[in-house]
Amino acid sequence: MAKVYKKTSGNGSLCLYLGRRDFVDHVEHVDPIDGVLKIDPSALNGKKVWIQLACAFHYGREDLDVIGVSFRKDIWIKRIQMHPFEGTKPPNTPMQDALLKKVGDHGHPFTFDIPVHLPCSVSLQPAPEDAGKPCGVDYEVKAYIANEEDETDEKVVKKDTCRLIIRKIQYAPSELAAGPKTDLNKQFITADKPIHLEASMEKELYYHGDPIPIKVKVNNETSKVVKKIKISIHQITDVLLYSADKYHKCVLNEEFADQINANSTFEKEYRVTPLLANNKEKRGLSLDGKLKDEDTNLASSTILLPNMDKQIQGLVVSYKIRVTLIMGGGLLGSLTLSDITAELPLILMSPKPAEVTDIDLERLYSQ
Repeated sequence: MAKVYKKTSGNGSLCLYLGRRDFVDHVEHVDPIDGVLKIDPSALNGKKVWIQLACAFHYGREDLDVIGVSFRKDIWIKRIQMHPFEGTKPPNTPMQDALLKKVGDHGHPFTFDIPVHLPCSVSLQPAPEDAGKPCGVDYEVKAYIANEEDETDEKVVKKDTCRLIIRKIQYAPSELAAGPKTDLNKQFITADKPIHLEASMEKELYYHGDPIPIKVKVNNETSKVVKKIKISIHQITDVLLYSADKYHKCVLNEEFADQINANSTFEKEYRVTPLLANNKEKRGLSLDGKLKDEDTNLASSTILLPNMDKQIQGLVVSYKIRVTLIMGGGLLGSLTLSDITAELPLILMSPKPAEVTDIDLERLYSQ
């Protein structure tokens, strides 16, 4: 069933309504933000009302702002004057018609179109002792009463505002490409023939929480013995907006006691599942944008249009899988020069949920 999200200003003169808080980036276009603002004109005292959609990048805790330096950078802001209204109103969406019937005569529909080049909602996992809003990209819809459109937050009285955090998210595309495959030969100085490693997956994209099958084939034509096989999955986050930082976080690391003897072949499919539940203590891990009191997951892979400017994305997330043949001879848990590692790209995303139907919207009328 569809749900109505509602936020009222402290003085009760503004009330913001949204029928959803997740808006999908389809790569080539983004779902419009369609909502309704209820305005009590008797409480305005000659002031005007605006509604604003802002995409911002937070790169520091708000409680560290002790010298007037903001740890927030606005990536994109759009404002609409709602009272008195200026401009041209687009046709109402079915969601707005449903909300207007619920809100009544003082309801005013608004629509924002998000450009495709803006980033999706992503946050960096804070340490357990960290407080305040986490670093990352978020979107906020805010209605406020003011004399001028661009009055700062310091000038706008808090009781004259109401706001809701929303998310811009990407779901897995319906058409998936064939899975990647990598081949690797390693020649040892002491051996006449090489050892051959092949790693592959059936498809390039997997859903959060689903097992990922990885096929491993080995042709060991040497006199050396493979002691075991290690599979790891790594999240790479490029922080592009304020610096050129790159974070590498291992989100899965499993070893399998499969020994491959000299002059033998080996073939097996391994199934691994990277989960946020196993990485709760890793500070700086990228997560999908989180709404209050809702669970989230590892950040989805960032899907960009060709030639899109990465700089404005703020955070770009990707994954890779490493398959390593442990030849032995090194310290416990460490790799040696004789170990063999092959890499595979991985796209990790959420499946697209069922669409909200007209029947769901009809239920809004009676709530």
